[in-house]
Amino acid sequence: MILHPAVIALLASSGLISLLVLYSARHAIRIYRKWDLKSGSSLQLELERRTYLISTVLAYVFGFQLISLFLFIYTADSLCTLFTGAMCAAGTLQVNRFGYPVLFLKVLNFILAGLWLIMNNTDNRAEDYPLIRPKYLFLLVLTPLIIADTVLQARYFLGLHPDVITSCCGSLFSGSDNAFSDLAAFPPAIMKALFSVVMVAVLAASAFFYKTGERGYLLPVLSIAAFLVAAASMLSFIGPYIYELPTHHCPFCLLQEGYGYVGYFLYAALFCGTVAGMGVGVLILFRNKPSLVAIIPALQKKLALVSFLSYLLFVLLVLFRIAMSNLVM
Repeated sequence: MILHPAVIALLASSGLISLLVLYSARHAIRIYRKWDLKSGSSLQLELERRTYLISTVLAYVFGFQLISLFLFIYTADSLCTLFTGAMCAAGTLQVNRFGYPVLFLKVLNFILAGLWLIMNNTDNRAEDYPLIRPKYLFLLVLTPLIIADTVLQARYFLGLHPDVITSCCGSLFSGSDNAFSDLAAFPPAIMKALFSVVMVAVLAASAFFYKTGERGYLLPVLSIAAFLVAAASMLSFIGPYIYELPTHHCPFCLLQEGYGYVGYFLYAALFCGTVAGMGVGVLILFRNKPSLVAIIPALQKKLALVSFLSYLLFVLLVLFRIAMSNLVM
């Protein structure tokens, strides 16, 4: 194991998060089974106090879970100087077989944790806690994923040894025969067209829902599509334009100082827009709850606005960096 302050912080915080999630899941099962707001029993009063405590704890826990994705990538990037062959996080994550699975799991947990926070915020706005069972059922689904995140991350960091020779991002995203290099080799003209269509569609869907409150089911579907297409576009043409090098497709070098840390802004905007857009779809499932009839439409409009602004920021950043680039593709 490499005794790096960020590594120790990630391991300690992930362990604490898992313990708190396990504690919350244990009580979530009891609340899910015994909750009865019509009852005035001492058990119900205890459950009401307990759910307030758990919701508060999980709000902080999942809030840090969102941050941990970027902290993990930052840490992997900062460790690249310790390994022969690594030039950025791409090489560090290849040091052992747990690096990329941890990254993909953290991306998934980021999105799911964001959706849970949206559900929890909605539930807390109503006096009768109408989403108490759905949100705790969702928590039980999230719990094994959070624990898997902690275990795989520990295996990854504990398995880091400076004497390992790894590969650079050029080998992974350009020379190797894998899914990453296949995406990087996808014709830029086609990917540009697909990127343009999907981004215009998701921006239009966000604006339309914000204005009319109708056809909200389109926004979550387009948000997922926009996330996938944007991720592929980072490899295909966005990265090369920023690097001004047609053979450099790495999505991690964008996070370095030499490129103004633009990657953090791009990824933050993309993830924020995706979670907000999907949140609109999640809330549609509960819009017929009597106590949420007046609450959900206003929340959905806010989420649609956040989605629109986040995707707009992402697109503007991409267009600005392409306009400033000397590369012609």
